[in-house]
Amino acid sequence: MEQSIRFDEDLIKRYNQSGPRYTSYPTAVQFDESFGIPEYQAAAERSNASDRNLSLYFHIPFCDTVCFFCACNKVWTRDRSKTTPYLDRLYREIEMQSKLFDPSRKVDQLHWGGGTPTFINMDEMRELMTVTRQHFNLHDDDSGEYSIEIDPREANKESVKLLRDLGFNRMSLGVQDFDPKVQKAVNRIQTEAQTFEVLEGAREAGFMSVNVDLIYGLPHQTEAGFMATLDKVLAVEPDRFSVFNYAHMPSMFPTQKKMNEADMPSPDEKLAILHATTNRLLEAGYVYIGMDHFAKPDDELAVAQRNETLYRNFQGYSTHAECDLVGMGATSISLINNTYAQNYKSLNDYYAAIDAGLLAVFRGVTLTEDDELRRDVITRLISHFHLNFAKVEQQWGIVFNEYFEQALPRLAPMVEDGLIELTETDLYVTAAGRLLIRNICMVFDAYLKPGTQNRFSKVI
Repeated sequence: MEQSIRFDEDLIKRYNQSGPRYTSYPTAVQFDESFGIPEYQAAAERSNASDRNLSLYFHIPFCDTVCFFCACNKVWTRDRSKTTPYLDRLYREIEMQSKLFDPSRKVDQLHWGGGTPTFINMDEMRELMTVTRQHFNLHDDDSGEYSIEIDPREANKESVKLLRDLGFNRMSLGVQDFDPKVQKAVNRIQTEAQTFEVLEGAREAGFMSVNVDLIYGLPHQTEAGFMATLDKVLAVEPDRFSVFNYAHMPSMFPTQKKMNEADMPSPDEKLAILHATTNRLLEAGYVYIGMDHFAKPDDELAVAQRNETLYRNFQGYSTHAECDLVGMGATSISLINNTYAQNYKSLNDYYAAIDAGLLAVFRGVTLTEDDELRRDVITRLISHFHLNFAKVEQQWGIVFNEYFEQALPRLAPMVEDGLIELTETDLYVTAAGRLLIRNICMVFDAYLKPGTQNRFSKVI
């Protein structure tokens, strides 16, 4: 398949509405507290009858400083001793969770996210991985996709080598922007030297893939300034880029109020940054994976997309589609069988549940067959930019045009605008439509109603 994009500013402006990012379907808006521990345990039991392997996610919420733009669930503290009570509970949760799953099920995917996972010290990193290996069936080679999010201010070559020795083989580096004025405005002072030491250390240690995160839309950013950062990172040729649009939602994320909205680039300037960034990455030989992500053409994500085996979950794009996801730690989300389940968000609630000998699940949702079908359609679109109706019909026992009779007319304007090509057998997302894939997926979302979309960020 062709992995290119065409930047059409008029189309983007017309379609740039709010909508879900579809890390899950249904989205977390549909999670409900009527779903609890019994429903989660039943889902785990059902999943053991499958041939699916496991994916593990561990949330480490702590950060030494707070980045004002951040929308993650984090705990800002300079007190490193706070990791001890958290990890003690996490170890107990690992033990409780492991008892629900058949020990023969291999862990094909593992991810540490945050917060700042490298906030914990090297001894704690060793201990966390040791406890995980005691209770779950991890690979001893690089056949698993074991990744970690890294703040270069909290890592060095020594800690990167340790992470590789522990089994990690992929990492994502937070950069955002090298401009000192931007860094001061968002309270993230990070030198180029710190960043490139970690990236160089990853290569020396034999990491299979390194991703770099950039964010556009922050205070004082300009097209020229952002291109200067991009060019510096391009010079070291990371395997992947994630180029995120900053979503300013201060009512939901109070620390965003600490930034001056008047200093943020205008919508036109943001589009100019995105346009220039997209062109620069394509010229450098990267391909567009989708949803802000770019990769080298020989990267496993790019290969999986061409083969239509790519998948997307809470950790982003993945080559391991057929896994049940077990989320551990405060606020983590699990995807087990036909359910989503979320842990308590606050440390106090999380600690109280674990101390009582209970799983920390406090809400979730059991998917109907319609939910699963629509999730499959959305996942195929967001991962492959292509939908073959016969494959969906065969898997779900439906007649596509009849089942989606009400949704399909909403695709007509997108055909006219050149976002998609629609035949009797297939839907193809065009080069111009790929940046607007969220809009296309929204057509198949049964939960989106007028007035509900403002809970989500803009698509561009």
